[in-house]
Amino acid sequence: MPRNYDIAELKRLDVAHHLPAQQDYKLIEDIGGSRIVTHAEGCYIHDGDGNRILDGMAGLWCVNVGYGREELVEVAAEQMRELPFYNTFFKTATPATVLLAHRIAGLTGGKLQHIFFNGSGSEANDTVFRMVRHYWKLKGEPKRKIFISRWNAYHGSTVAGVSLGGMKFMHEQGDLPIPGIEHVRQPYWFGEGFGMDKREFGKLCAAAIEERILEVGPENVAAFIGEPVQGAGGVVIPPEGYWQEVEAICRKYGILLVADEVICGFGRTGEWFGHQTLGFTPDLVPMAKGLSSGYLPISATAVSSDIVEVLKTGGDFVHGFTYSGHPVCAAVALRNIDIIEREGLVSRTRDDTGPYLAKALKRLDDHPLVGEARSIGLLGAVEIVSKKGTNERFGGKEGTAGPIVRDHCIANGLMVRGIRDTIVMCPPLTISHQQIDDLVTIIEASLDQATPELRAIG
Repeated sequence: MPRNYDIAELKRLDVAHHLPAQQDYKLIEDIGGSRIVTHAEGCYIHDGDGNRILDGMAGLWCVNVGYGREELVEVAAEQMRELPFYNTFFKTATPATVLLAHRIAGLTGGKLQHIFFNGSGSEANDTVFRMVRHYWKLKGEPKRKIFISRWNAYHGSTVAGVSLGGMKFMHEQGDLPIPGIEHVRQPYWFGEGFGMDKREFGKLCAAAIEERILEVGPENVAAFIGEPVQGAGGVVIPPEGYWQEVEAICRKYGILLVADEVICGFGRTGEWFGHQTLGFTPDLVPMAKGLSSGYLPISATAVSSDIVEVLKTGGDFVHGFTYSGHPVCAAVALRNIDIIEREGLVSRTRDDTGPYLAKALKRLDDHPLVGEARSIGLLGAVEIVSKKGTNERFGGKEGTAGPIVRDHCIANGLMVRGIRDTIVMCPPLTISHQQIDDLVTIIEASLDQATPELRAIG
């Protein structure tokens, strides 16, 4: 149970001193402070104003095992008593860190047998950036520096992460991207290929990667990076065959393939990793979020044995963080994986709750504001349109309807995100059938409530 907080005072202090992540600080001031989330259990969060909210976002795409897992609290306390911290700089490691590396390697399989630990998904992608460039230099091909990514991709908030990502509004803050990063079209069929055959559209998007490789010169390209399913971009599920085309292109030109599994990893798509669901084999896999279900900050980068053999020829890899392989975070991540395995959450997502969510979302197909409802595993999206049967948006541009419908959903007791005009969801893997029904019912009711306001916009 929560402590007896003074919520009004916390909101005042929030405005006075706290700078929350990715927020409009003037807006936070105007509304009198952030929503103060005080406690949570299972699939629900509670705020200081007495609201109980179904968490359709699993925190921030991460609380895969749900809230209130006492055994994760206990294992953290046990590890803190034994060894609260030590680094991996001084030719040292800790038991939990080594065991977690072994455990992850067993899940990734194949040549992905080596694990570098970080504190966040952004740091995991920074690790990819530096490691890949270092790898090619050691290989005697120092000109291979260019990364190819996609517009609307999200790879974190550090300078390298934002640059690798393809969100232009983020690039505008900080004069980004940094040199050496190219962006190509995303496989967003509903937004950019509407009316086309989906598979043909996927081939077209993959071909854009090859075209860019040839434009900049294959000898200059280090890697292609992409999320198996673009999460923060709006749950963009690529057409069937897209990733096979991409992998073939990378192999054709000897380019490394990076699967950013920060969101898709640890059961979210119905397999341990999204690349396993979608059927391709990457050379590097940054991961985070579901690794610890958000209980403590930790991320990892899985690296192929072929790359590591080259790294061994180069002396020190002078990269890493104070908290790389933090023993408490590693202990929690190990136990989190135990829970996922013990409760069969990966197969449950694949065989039960994922298909149930897909079926439940189909109820929205007939709604006059819904252009498409799609999902893969326990990732889902609902496209809002102004005219049924089209991908036209209210106000003639993207981003008008999403925030309005999102706010209605939250007011009705469901936490979701509104990304442009797409309502996206990513509930805990522990969600029940009844809670999935509740989630879809609230979205439907919120669409109904938003309709007059949206129709007035036109």
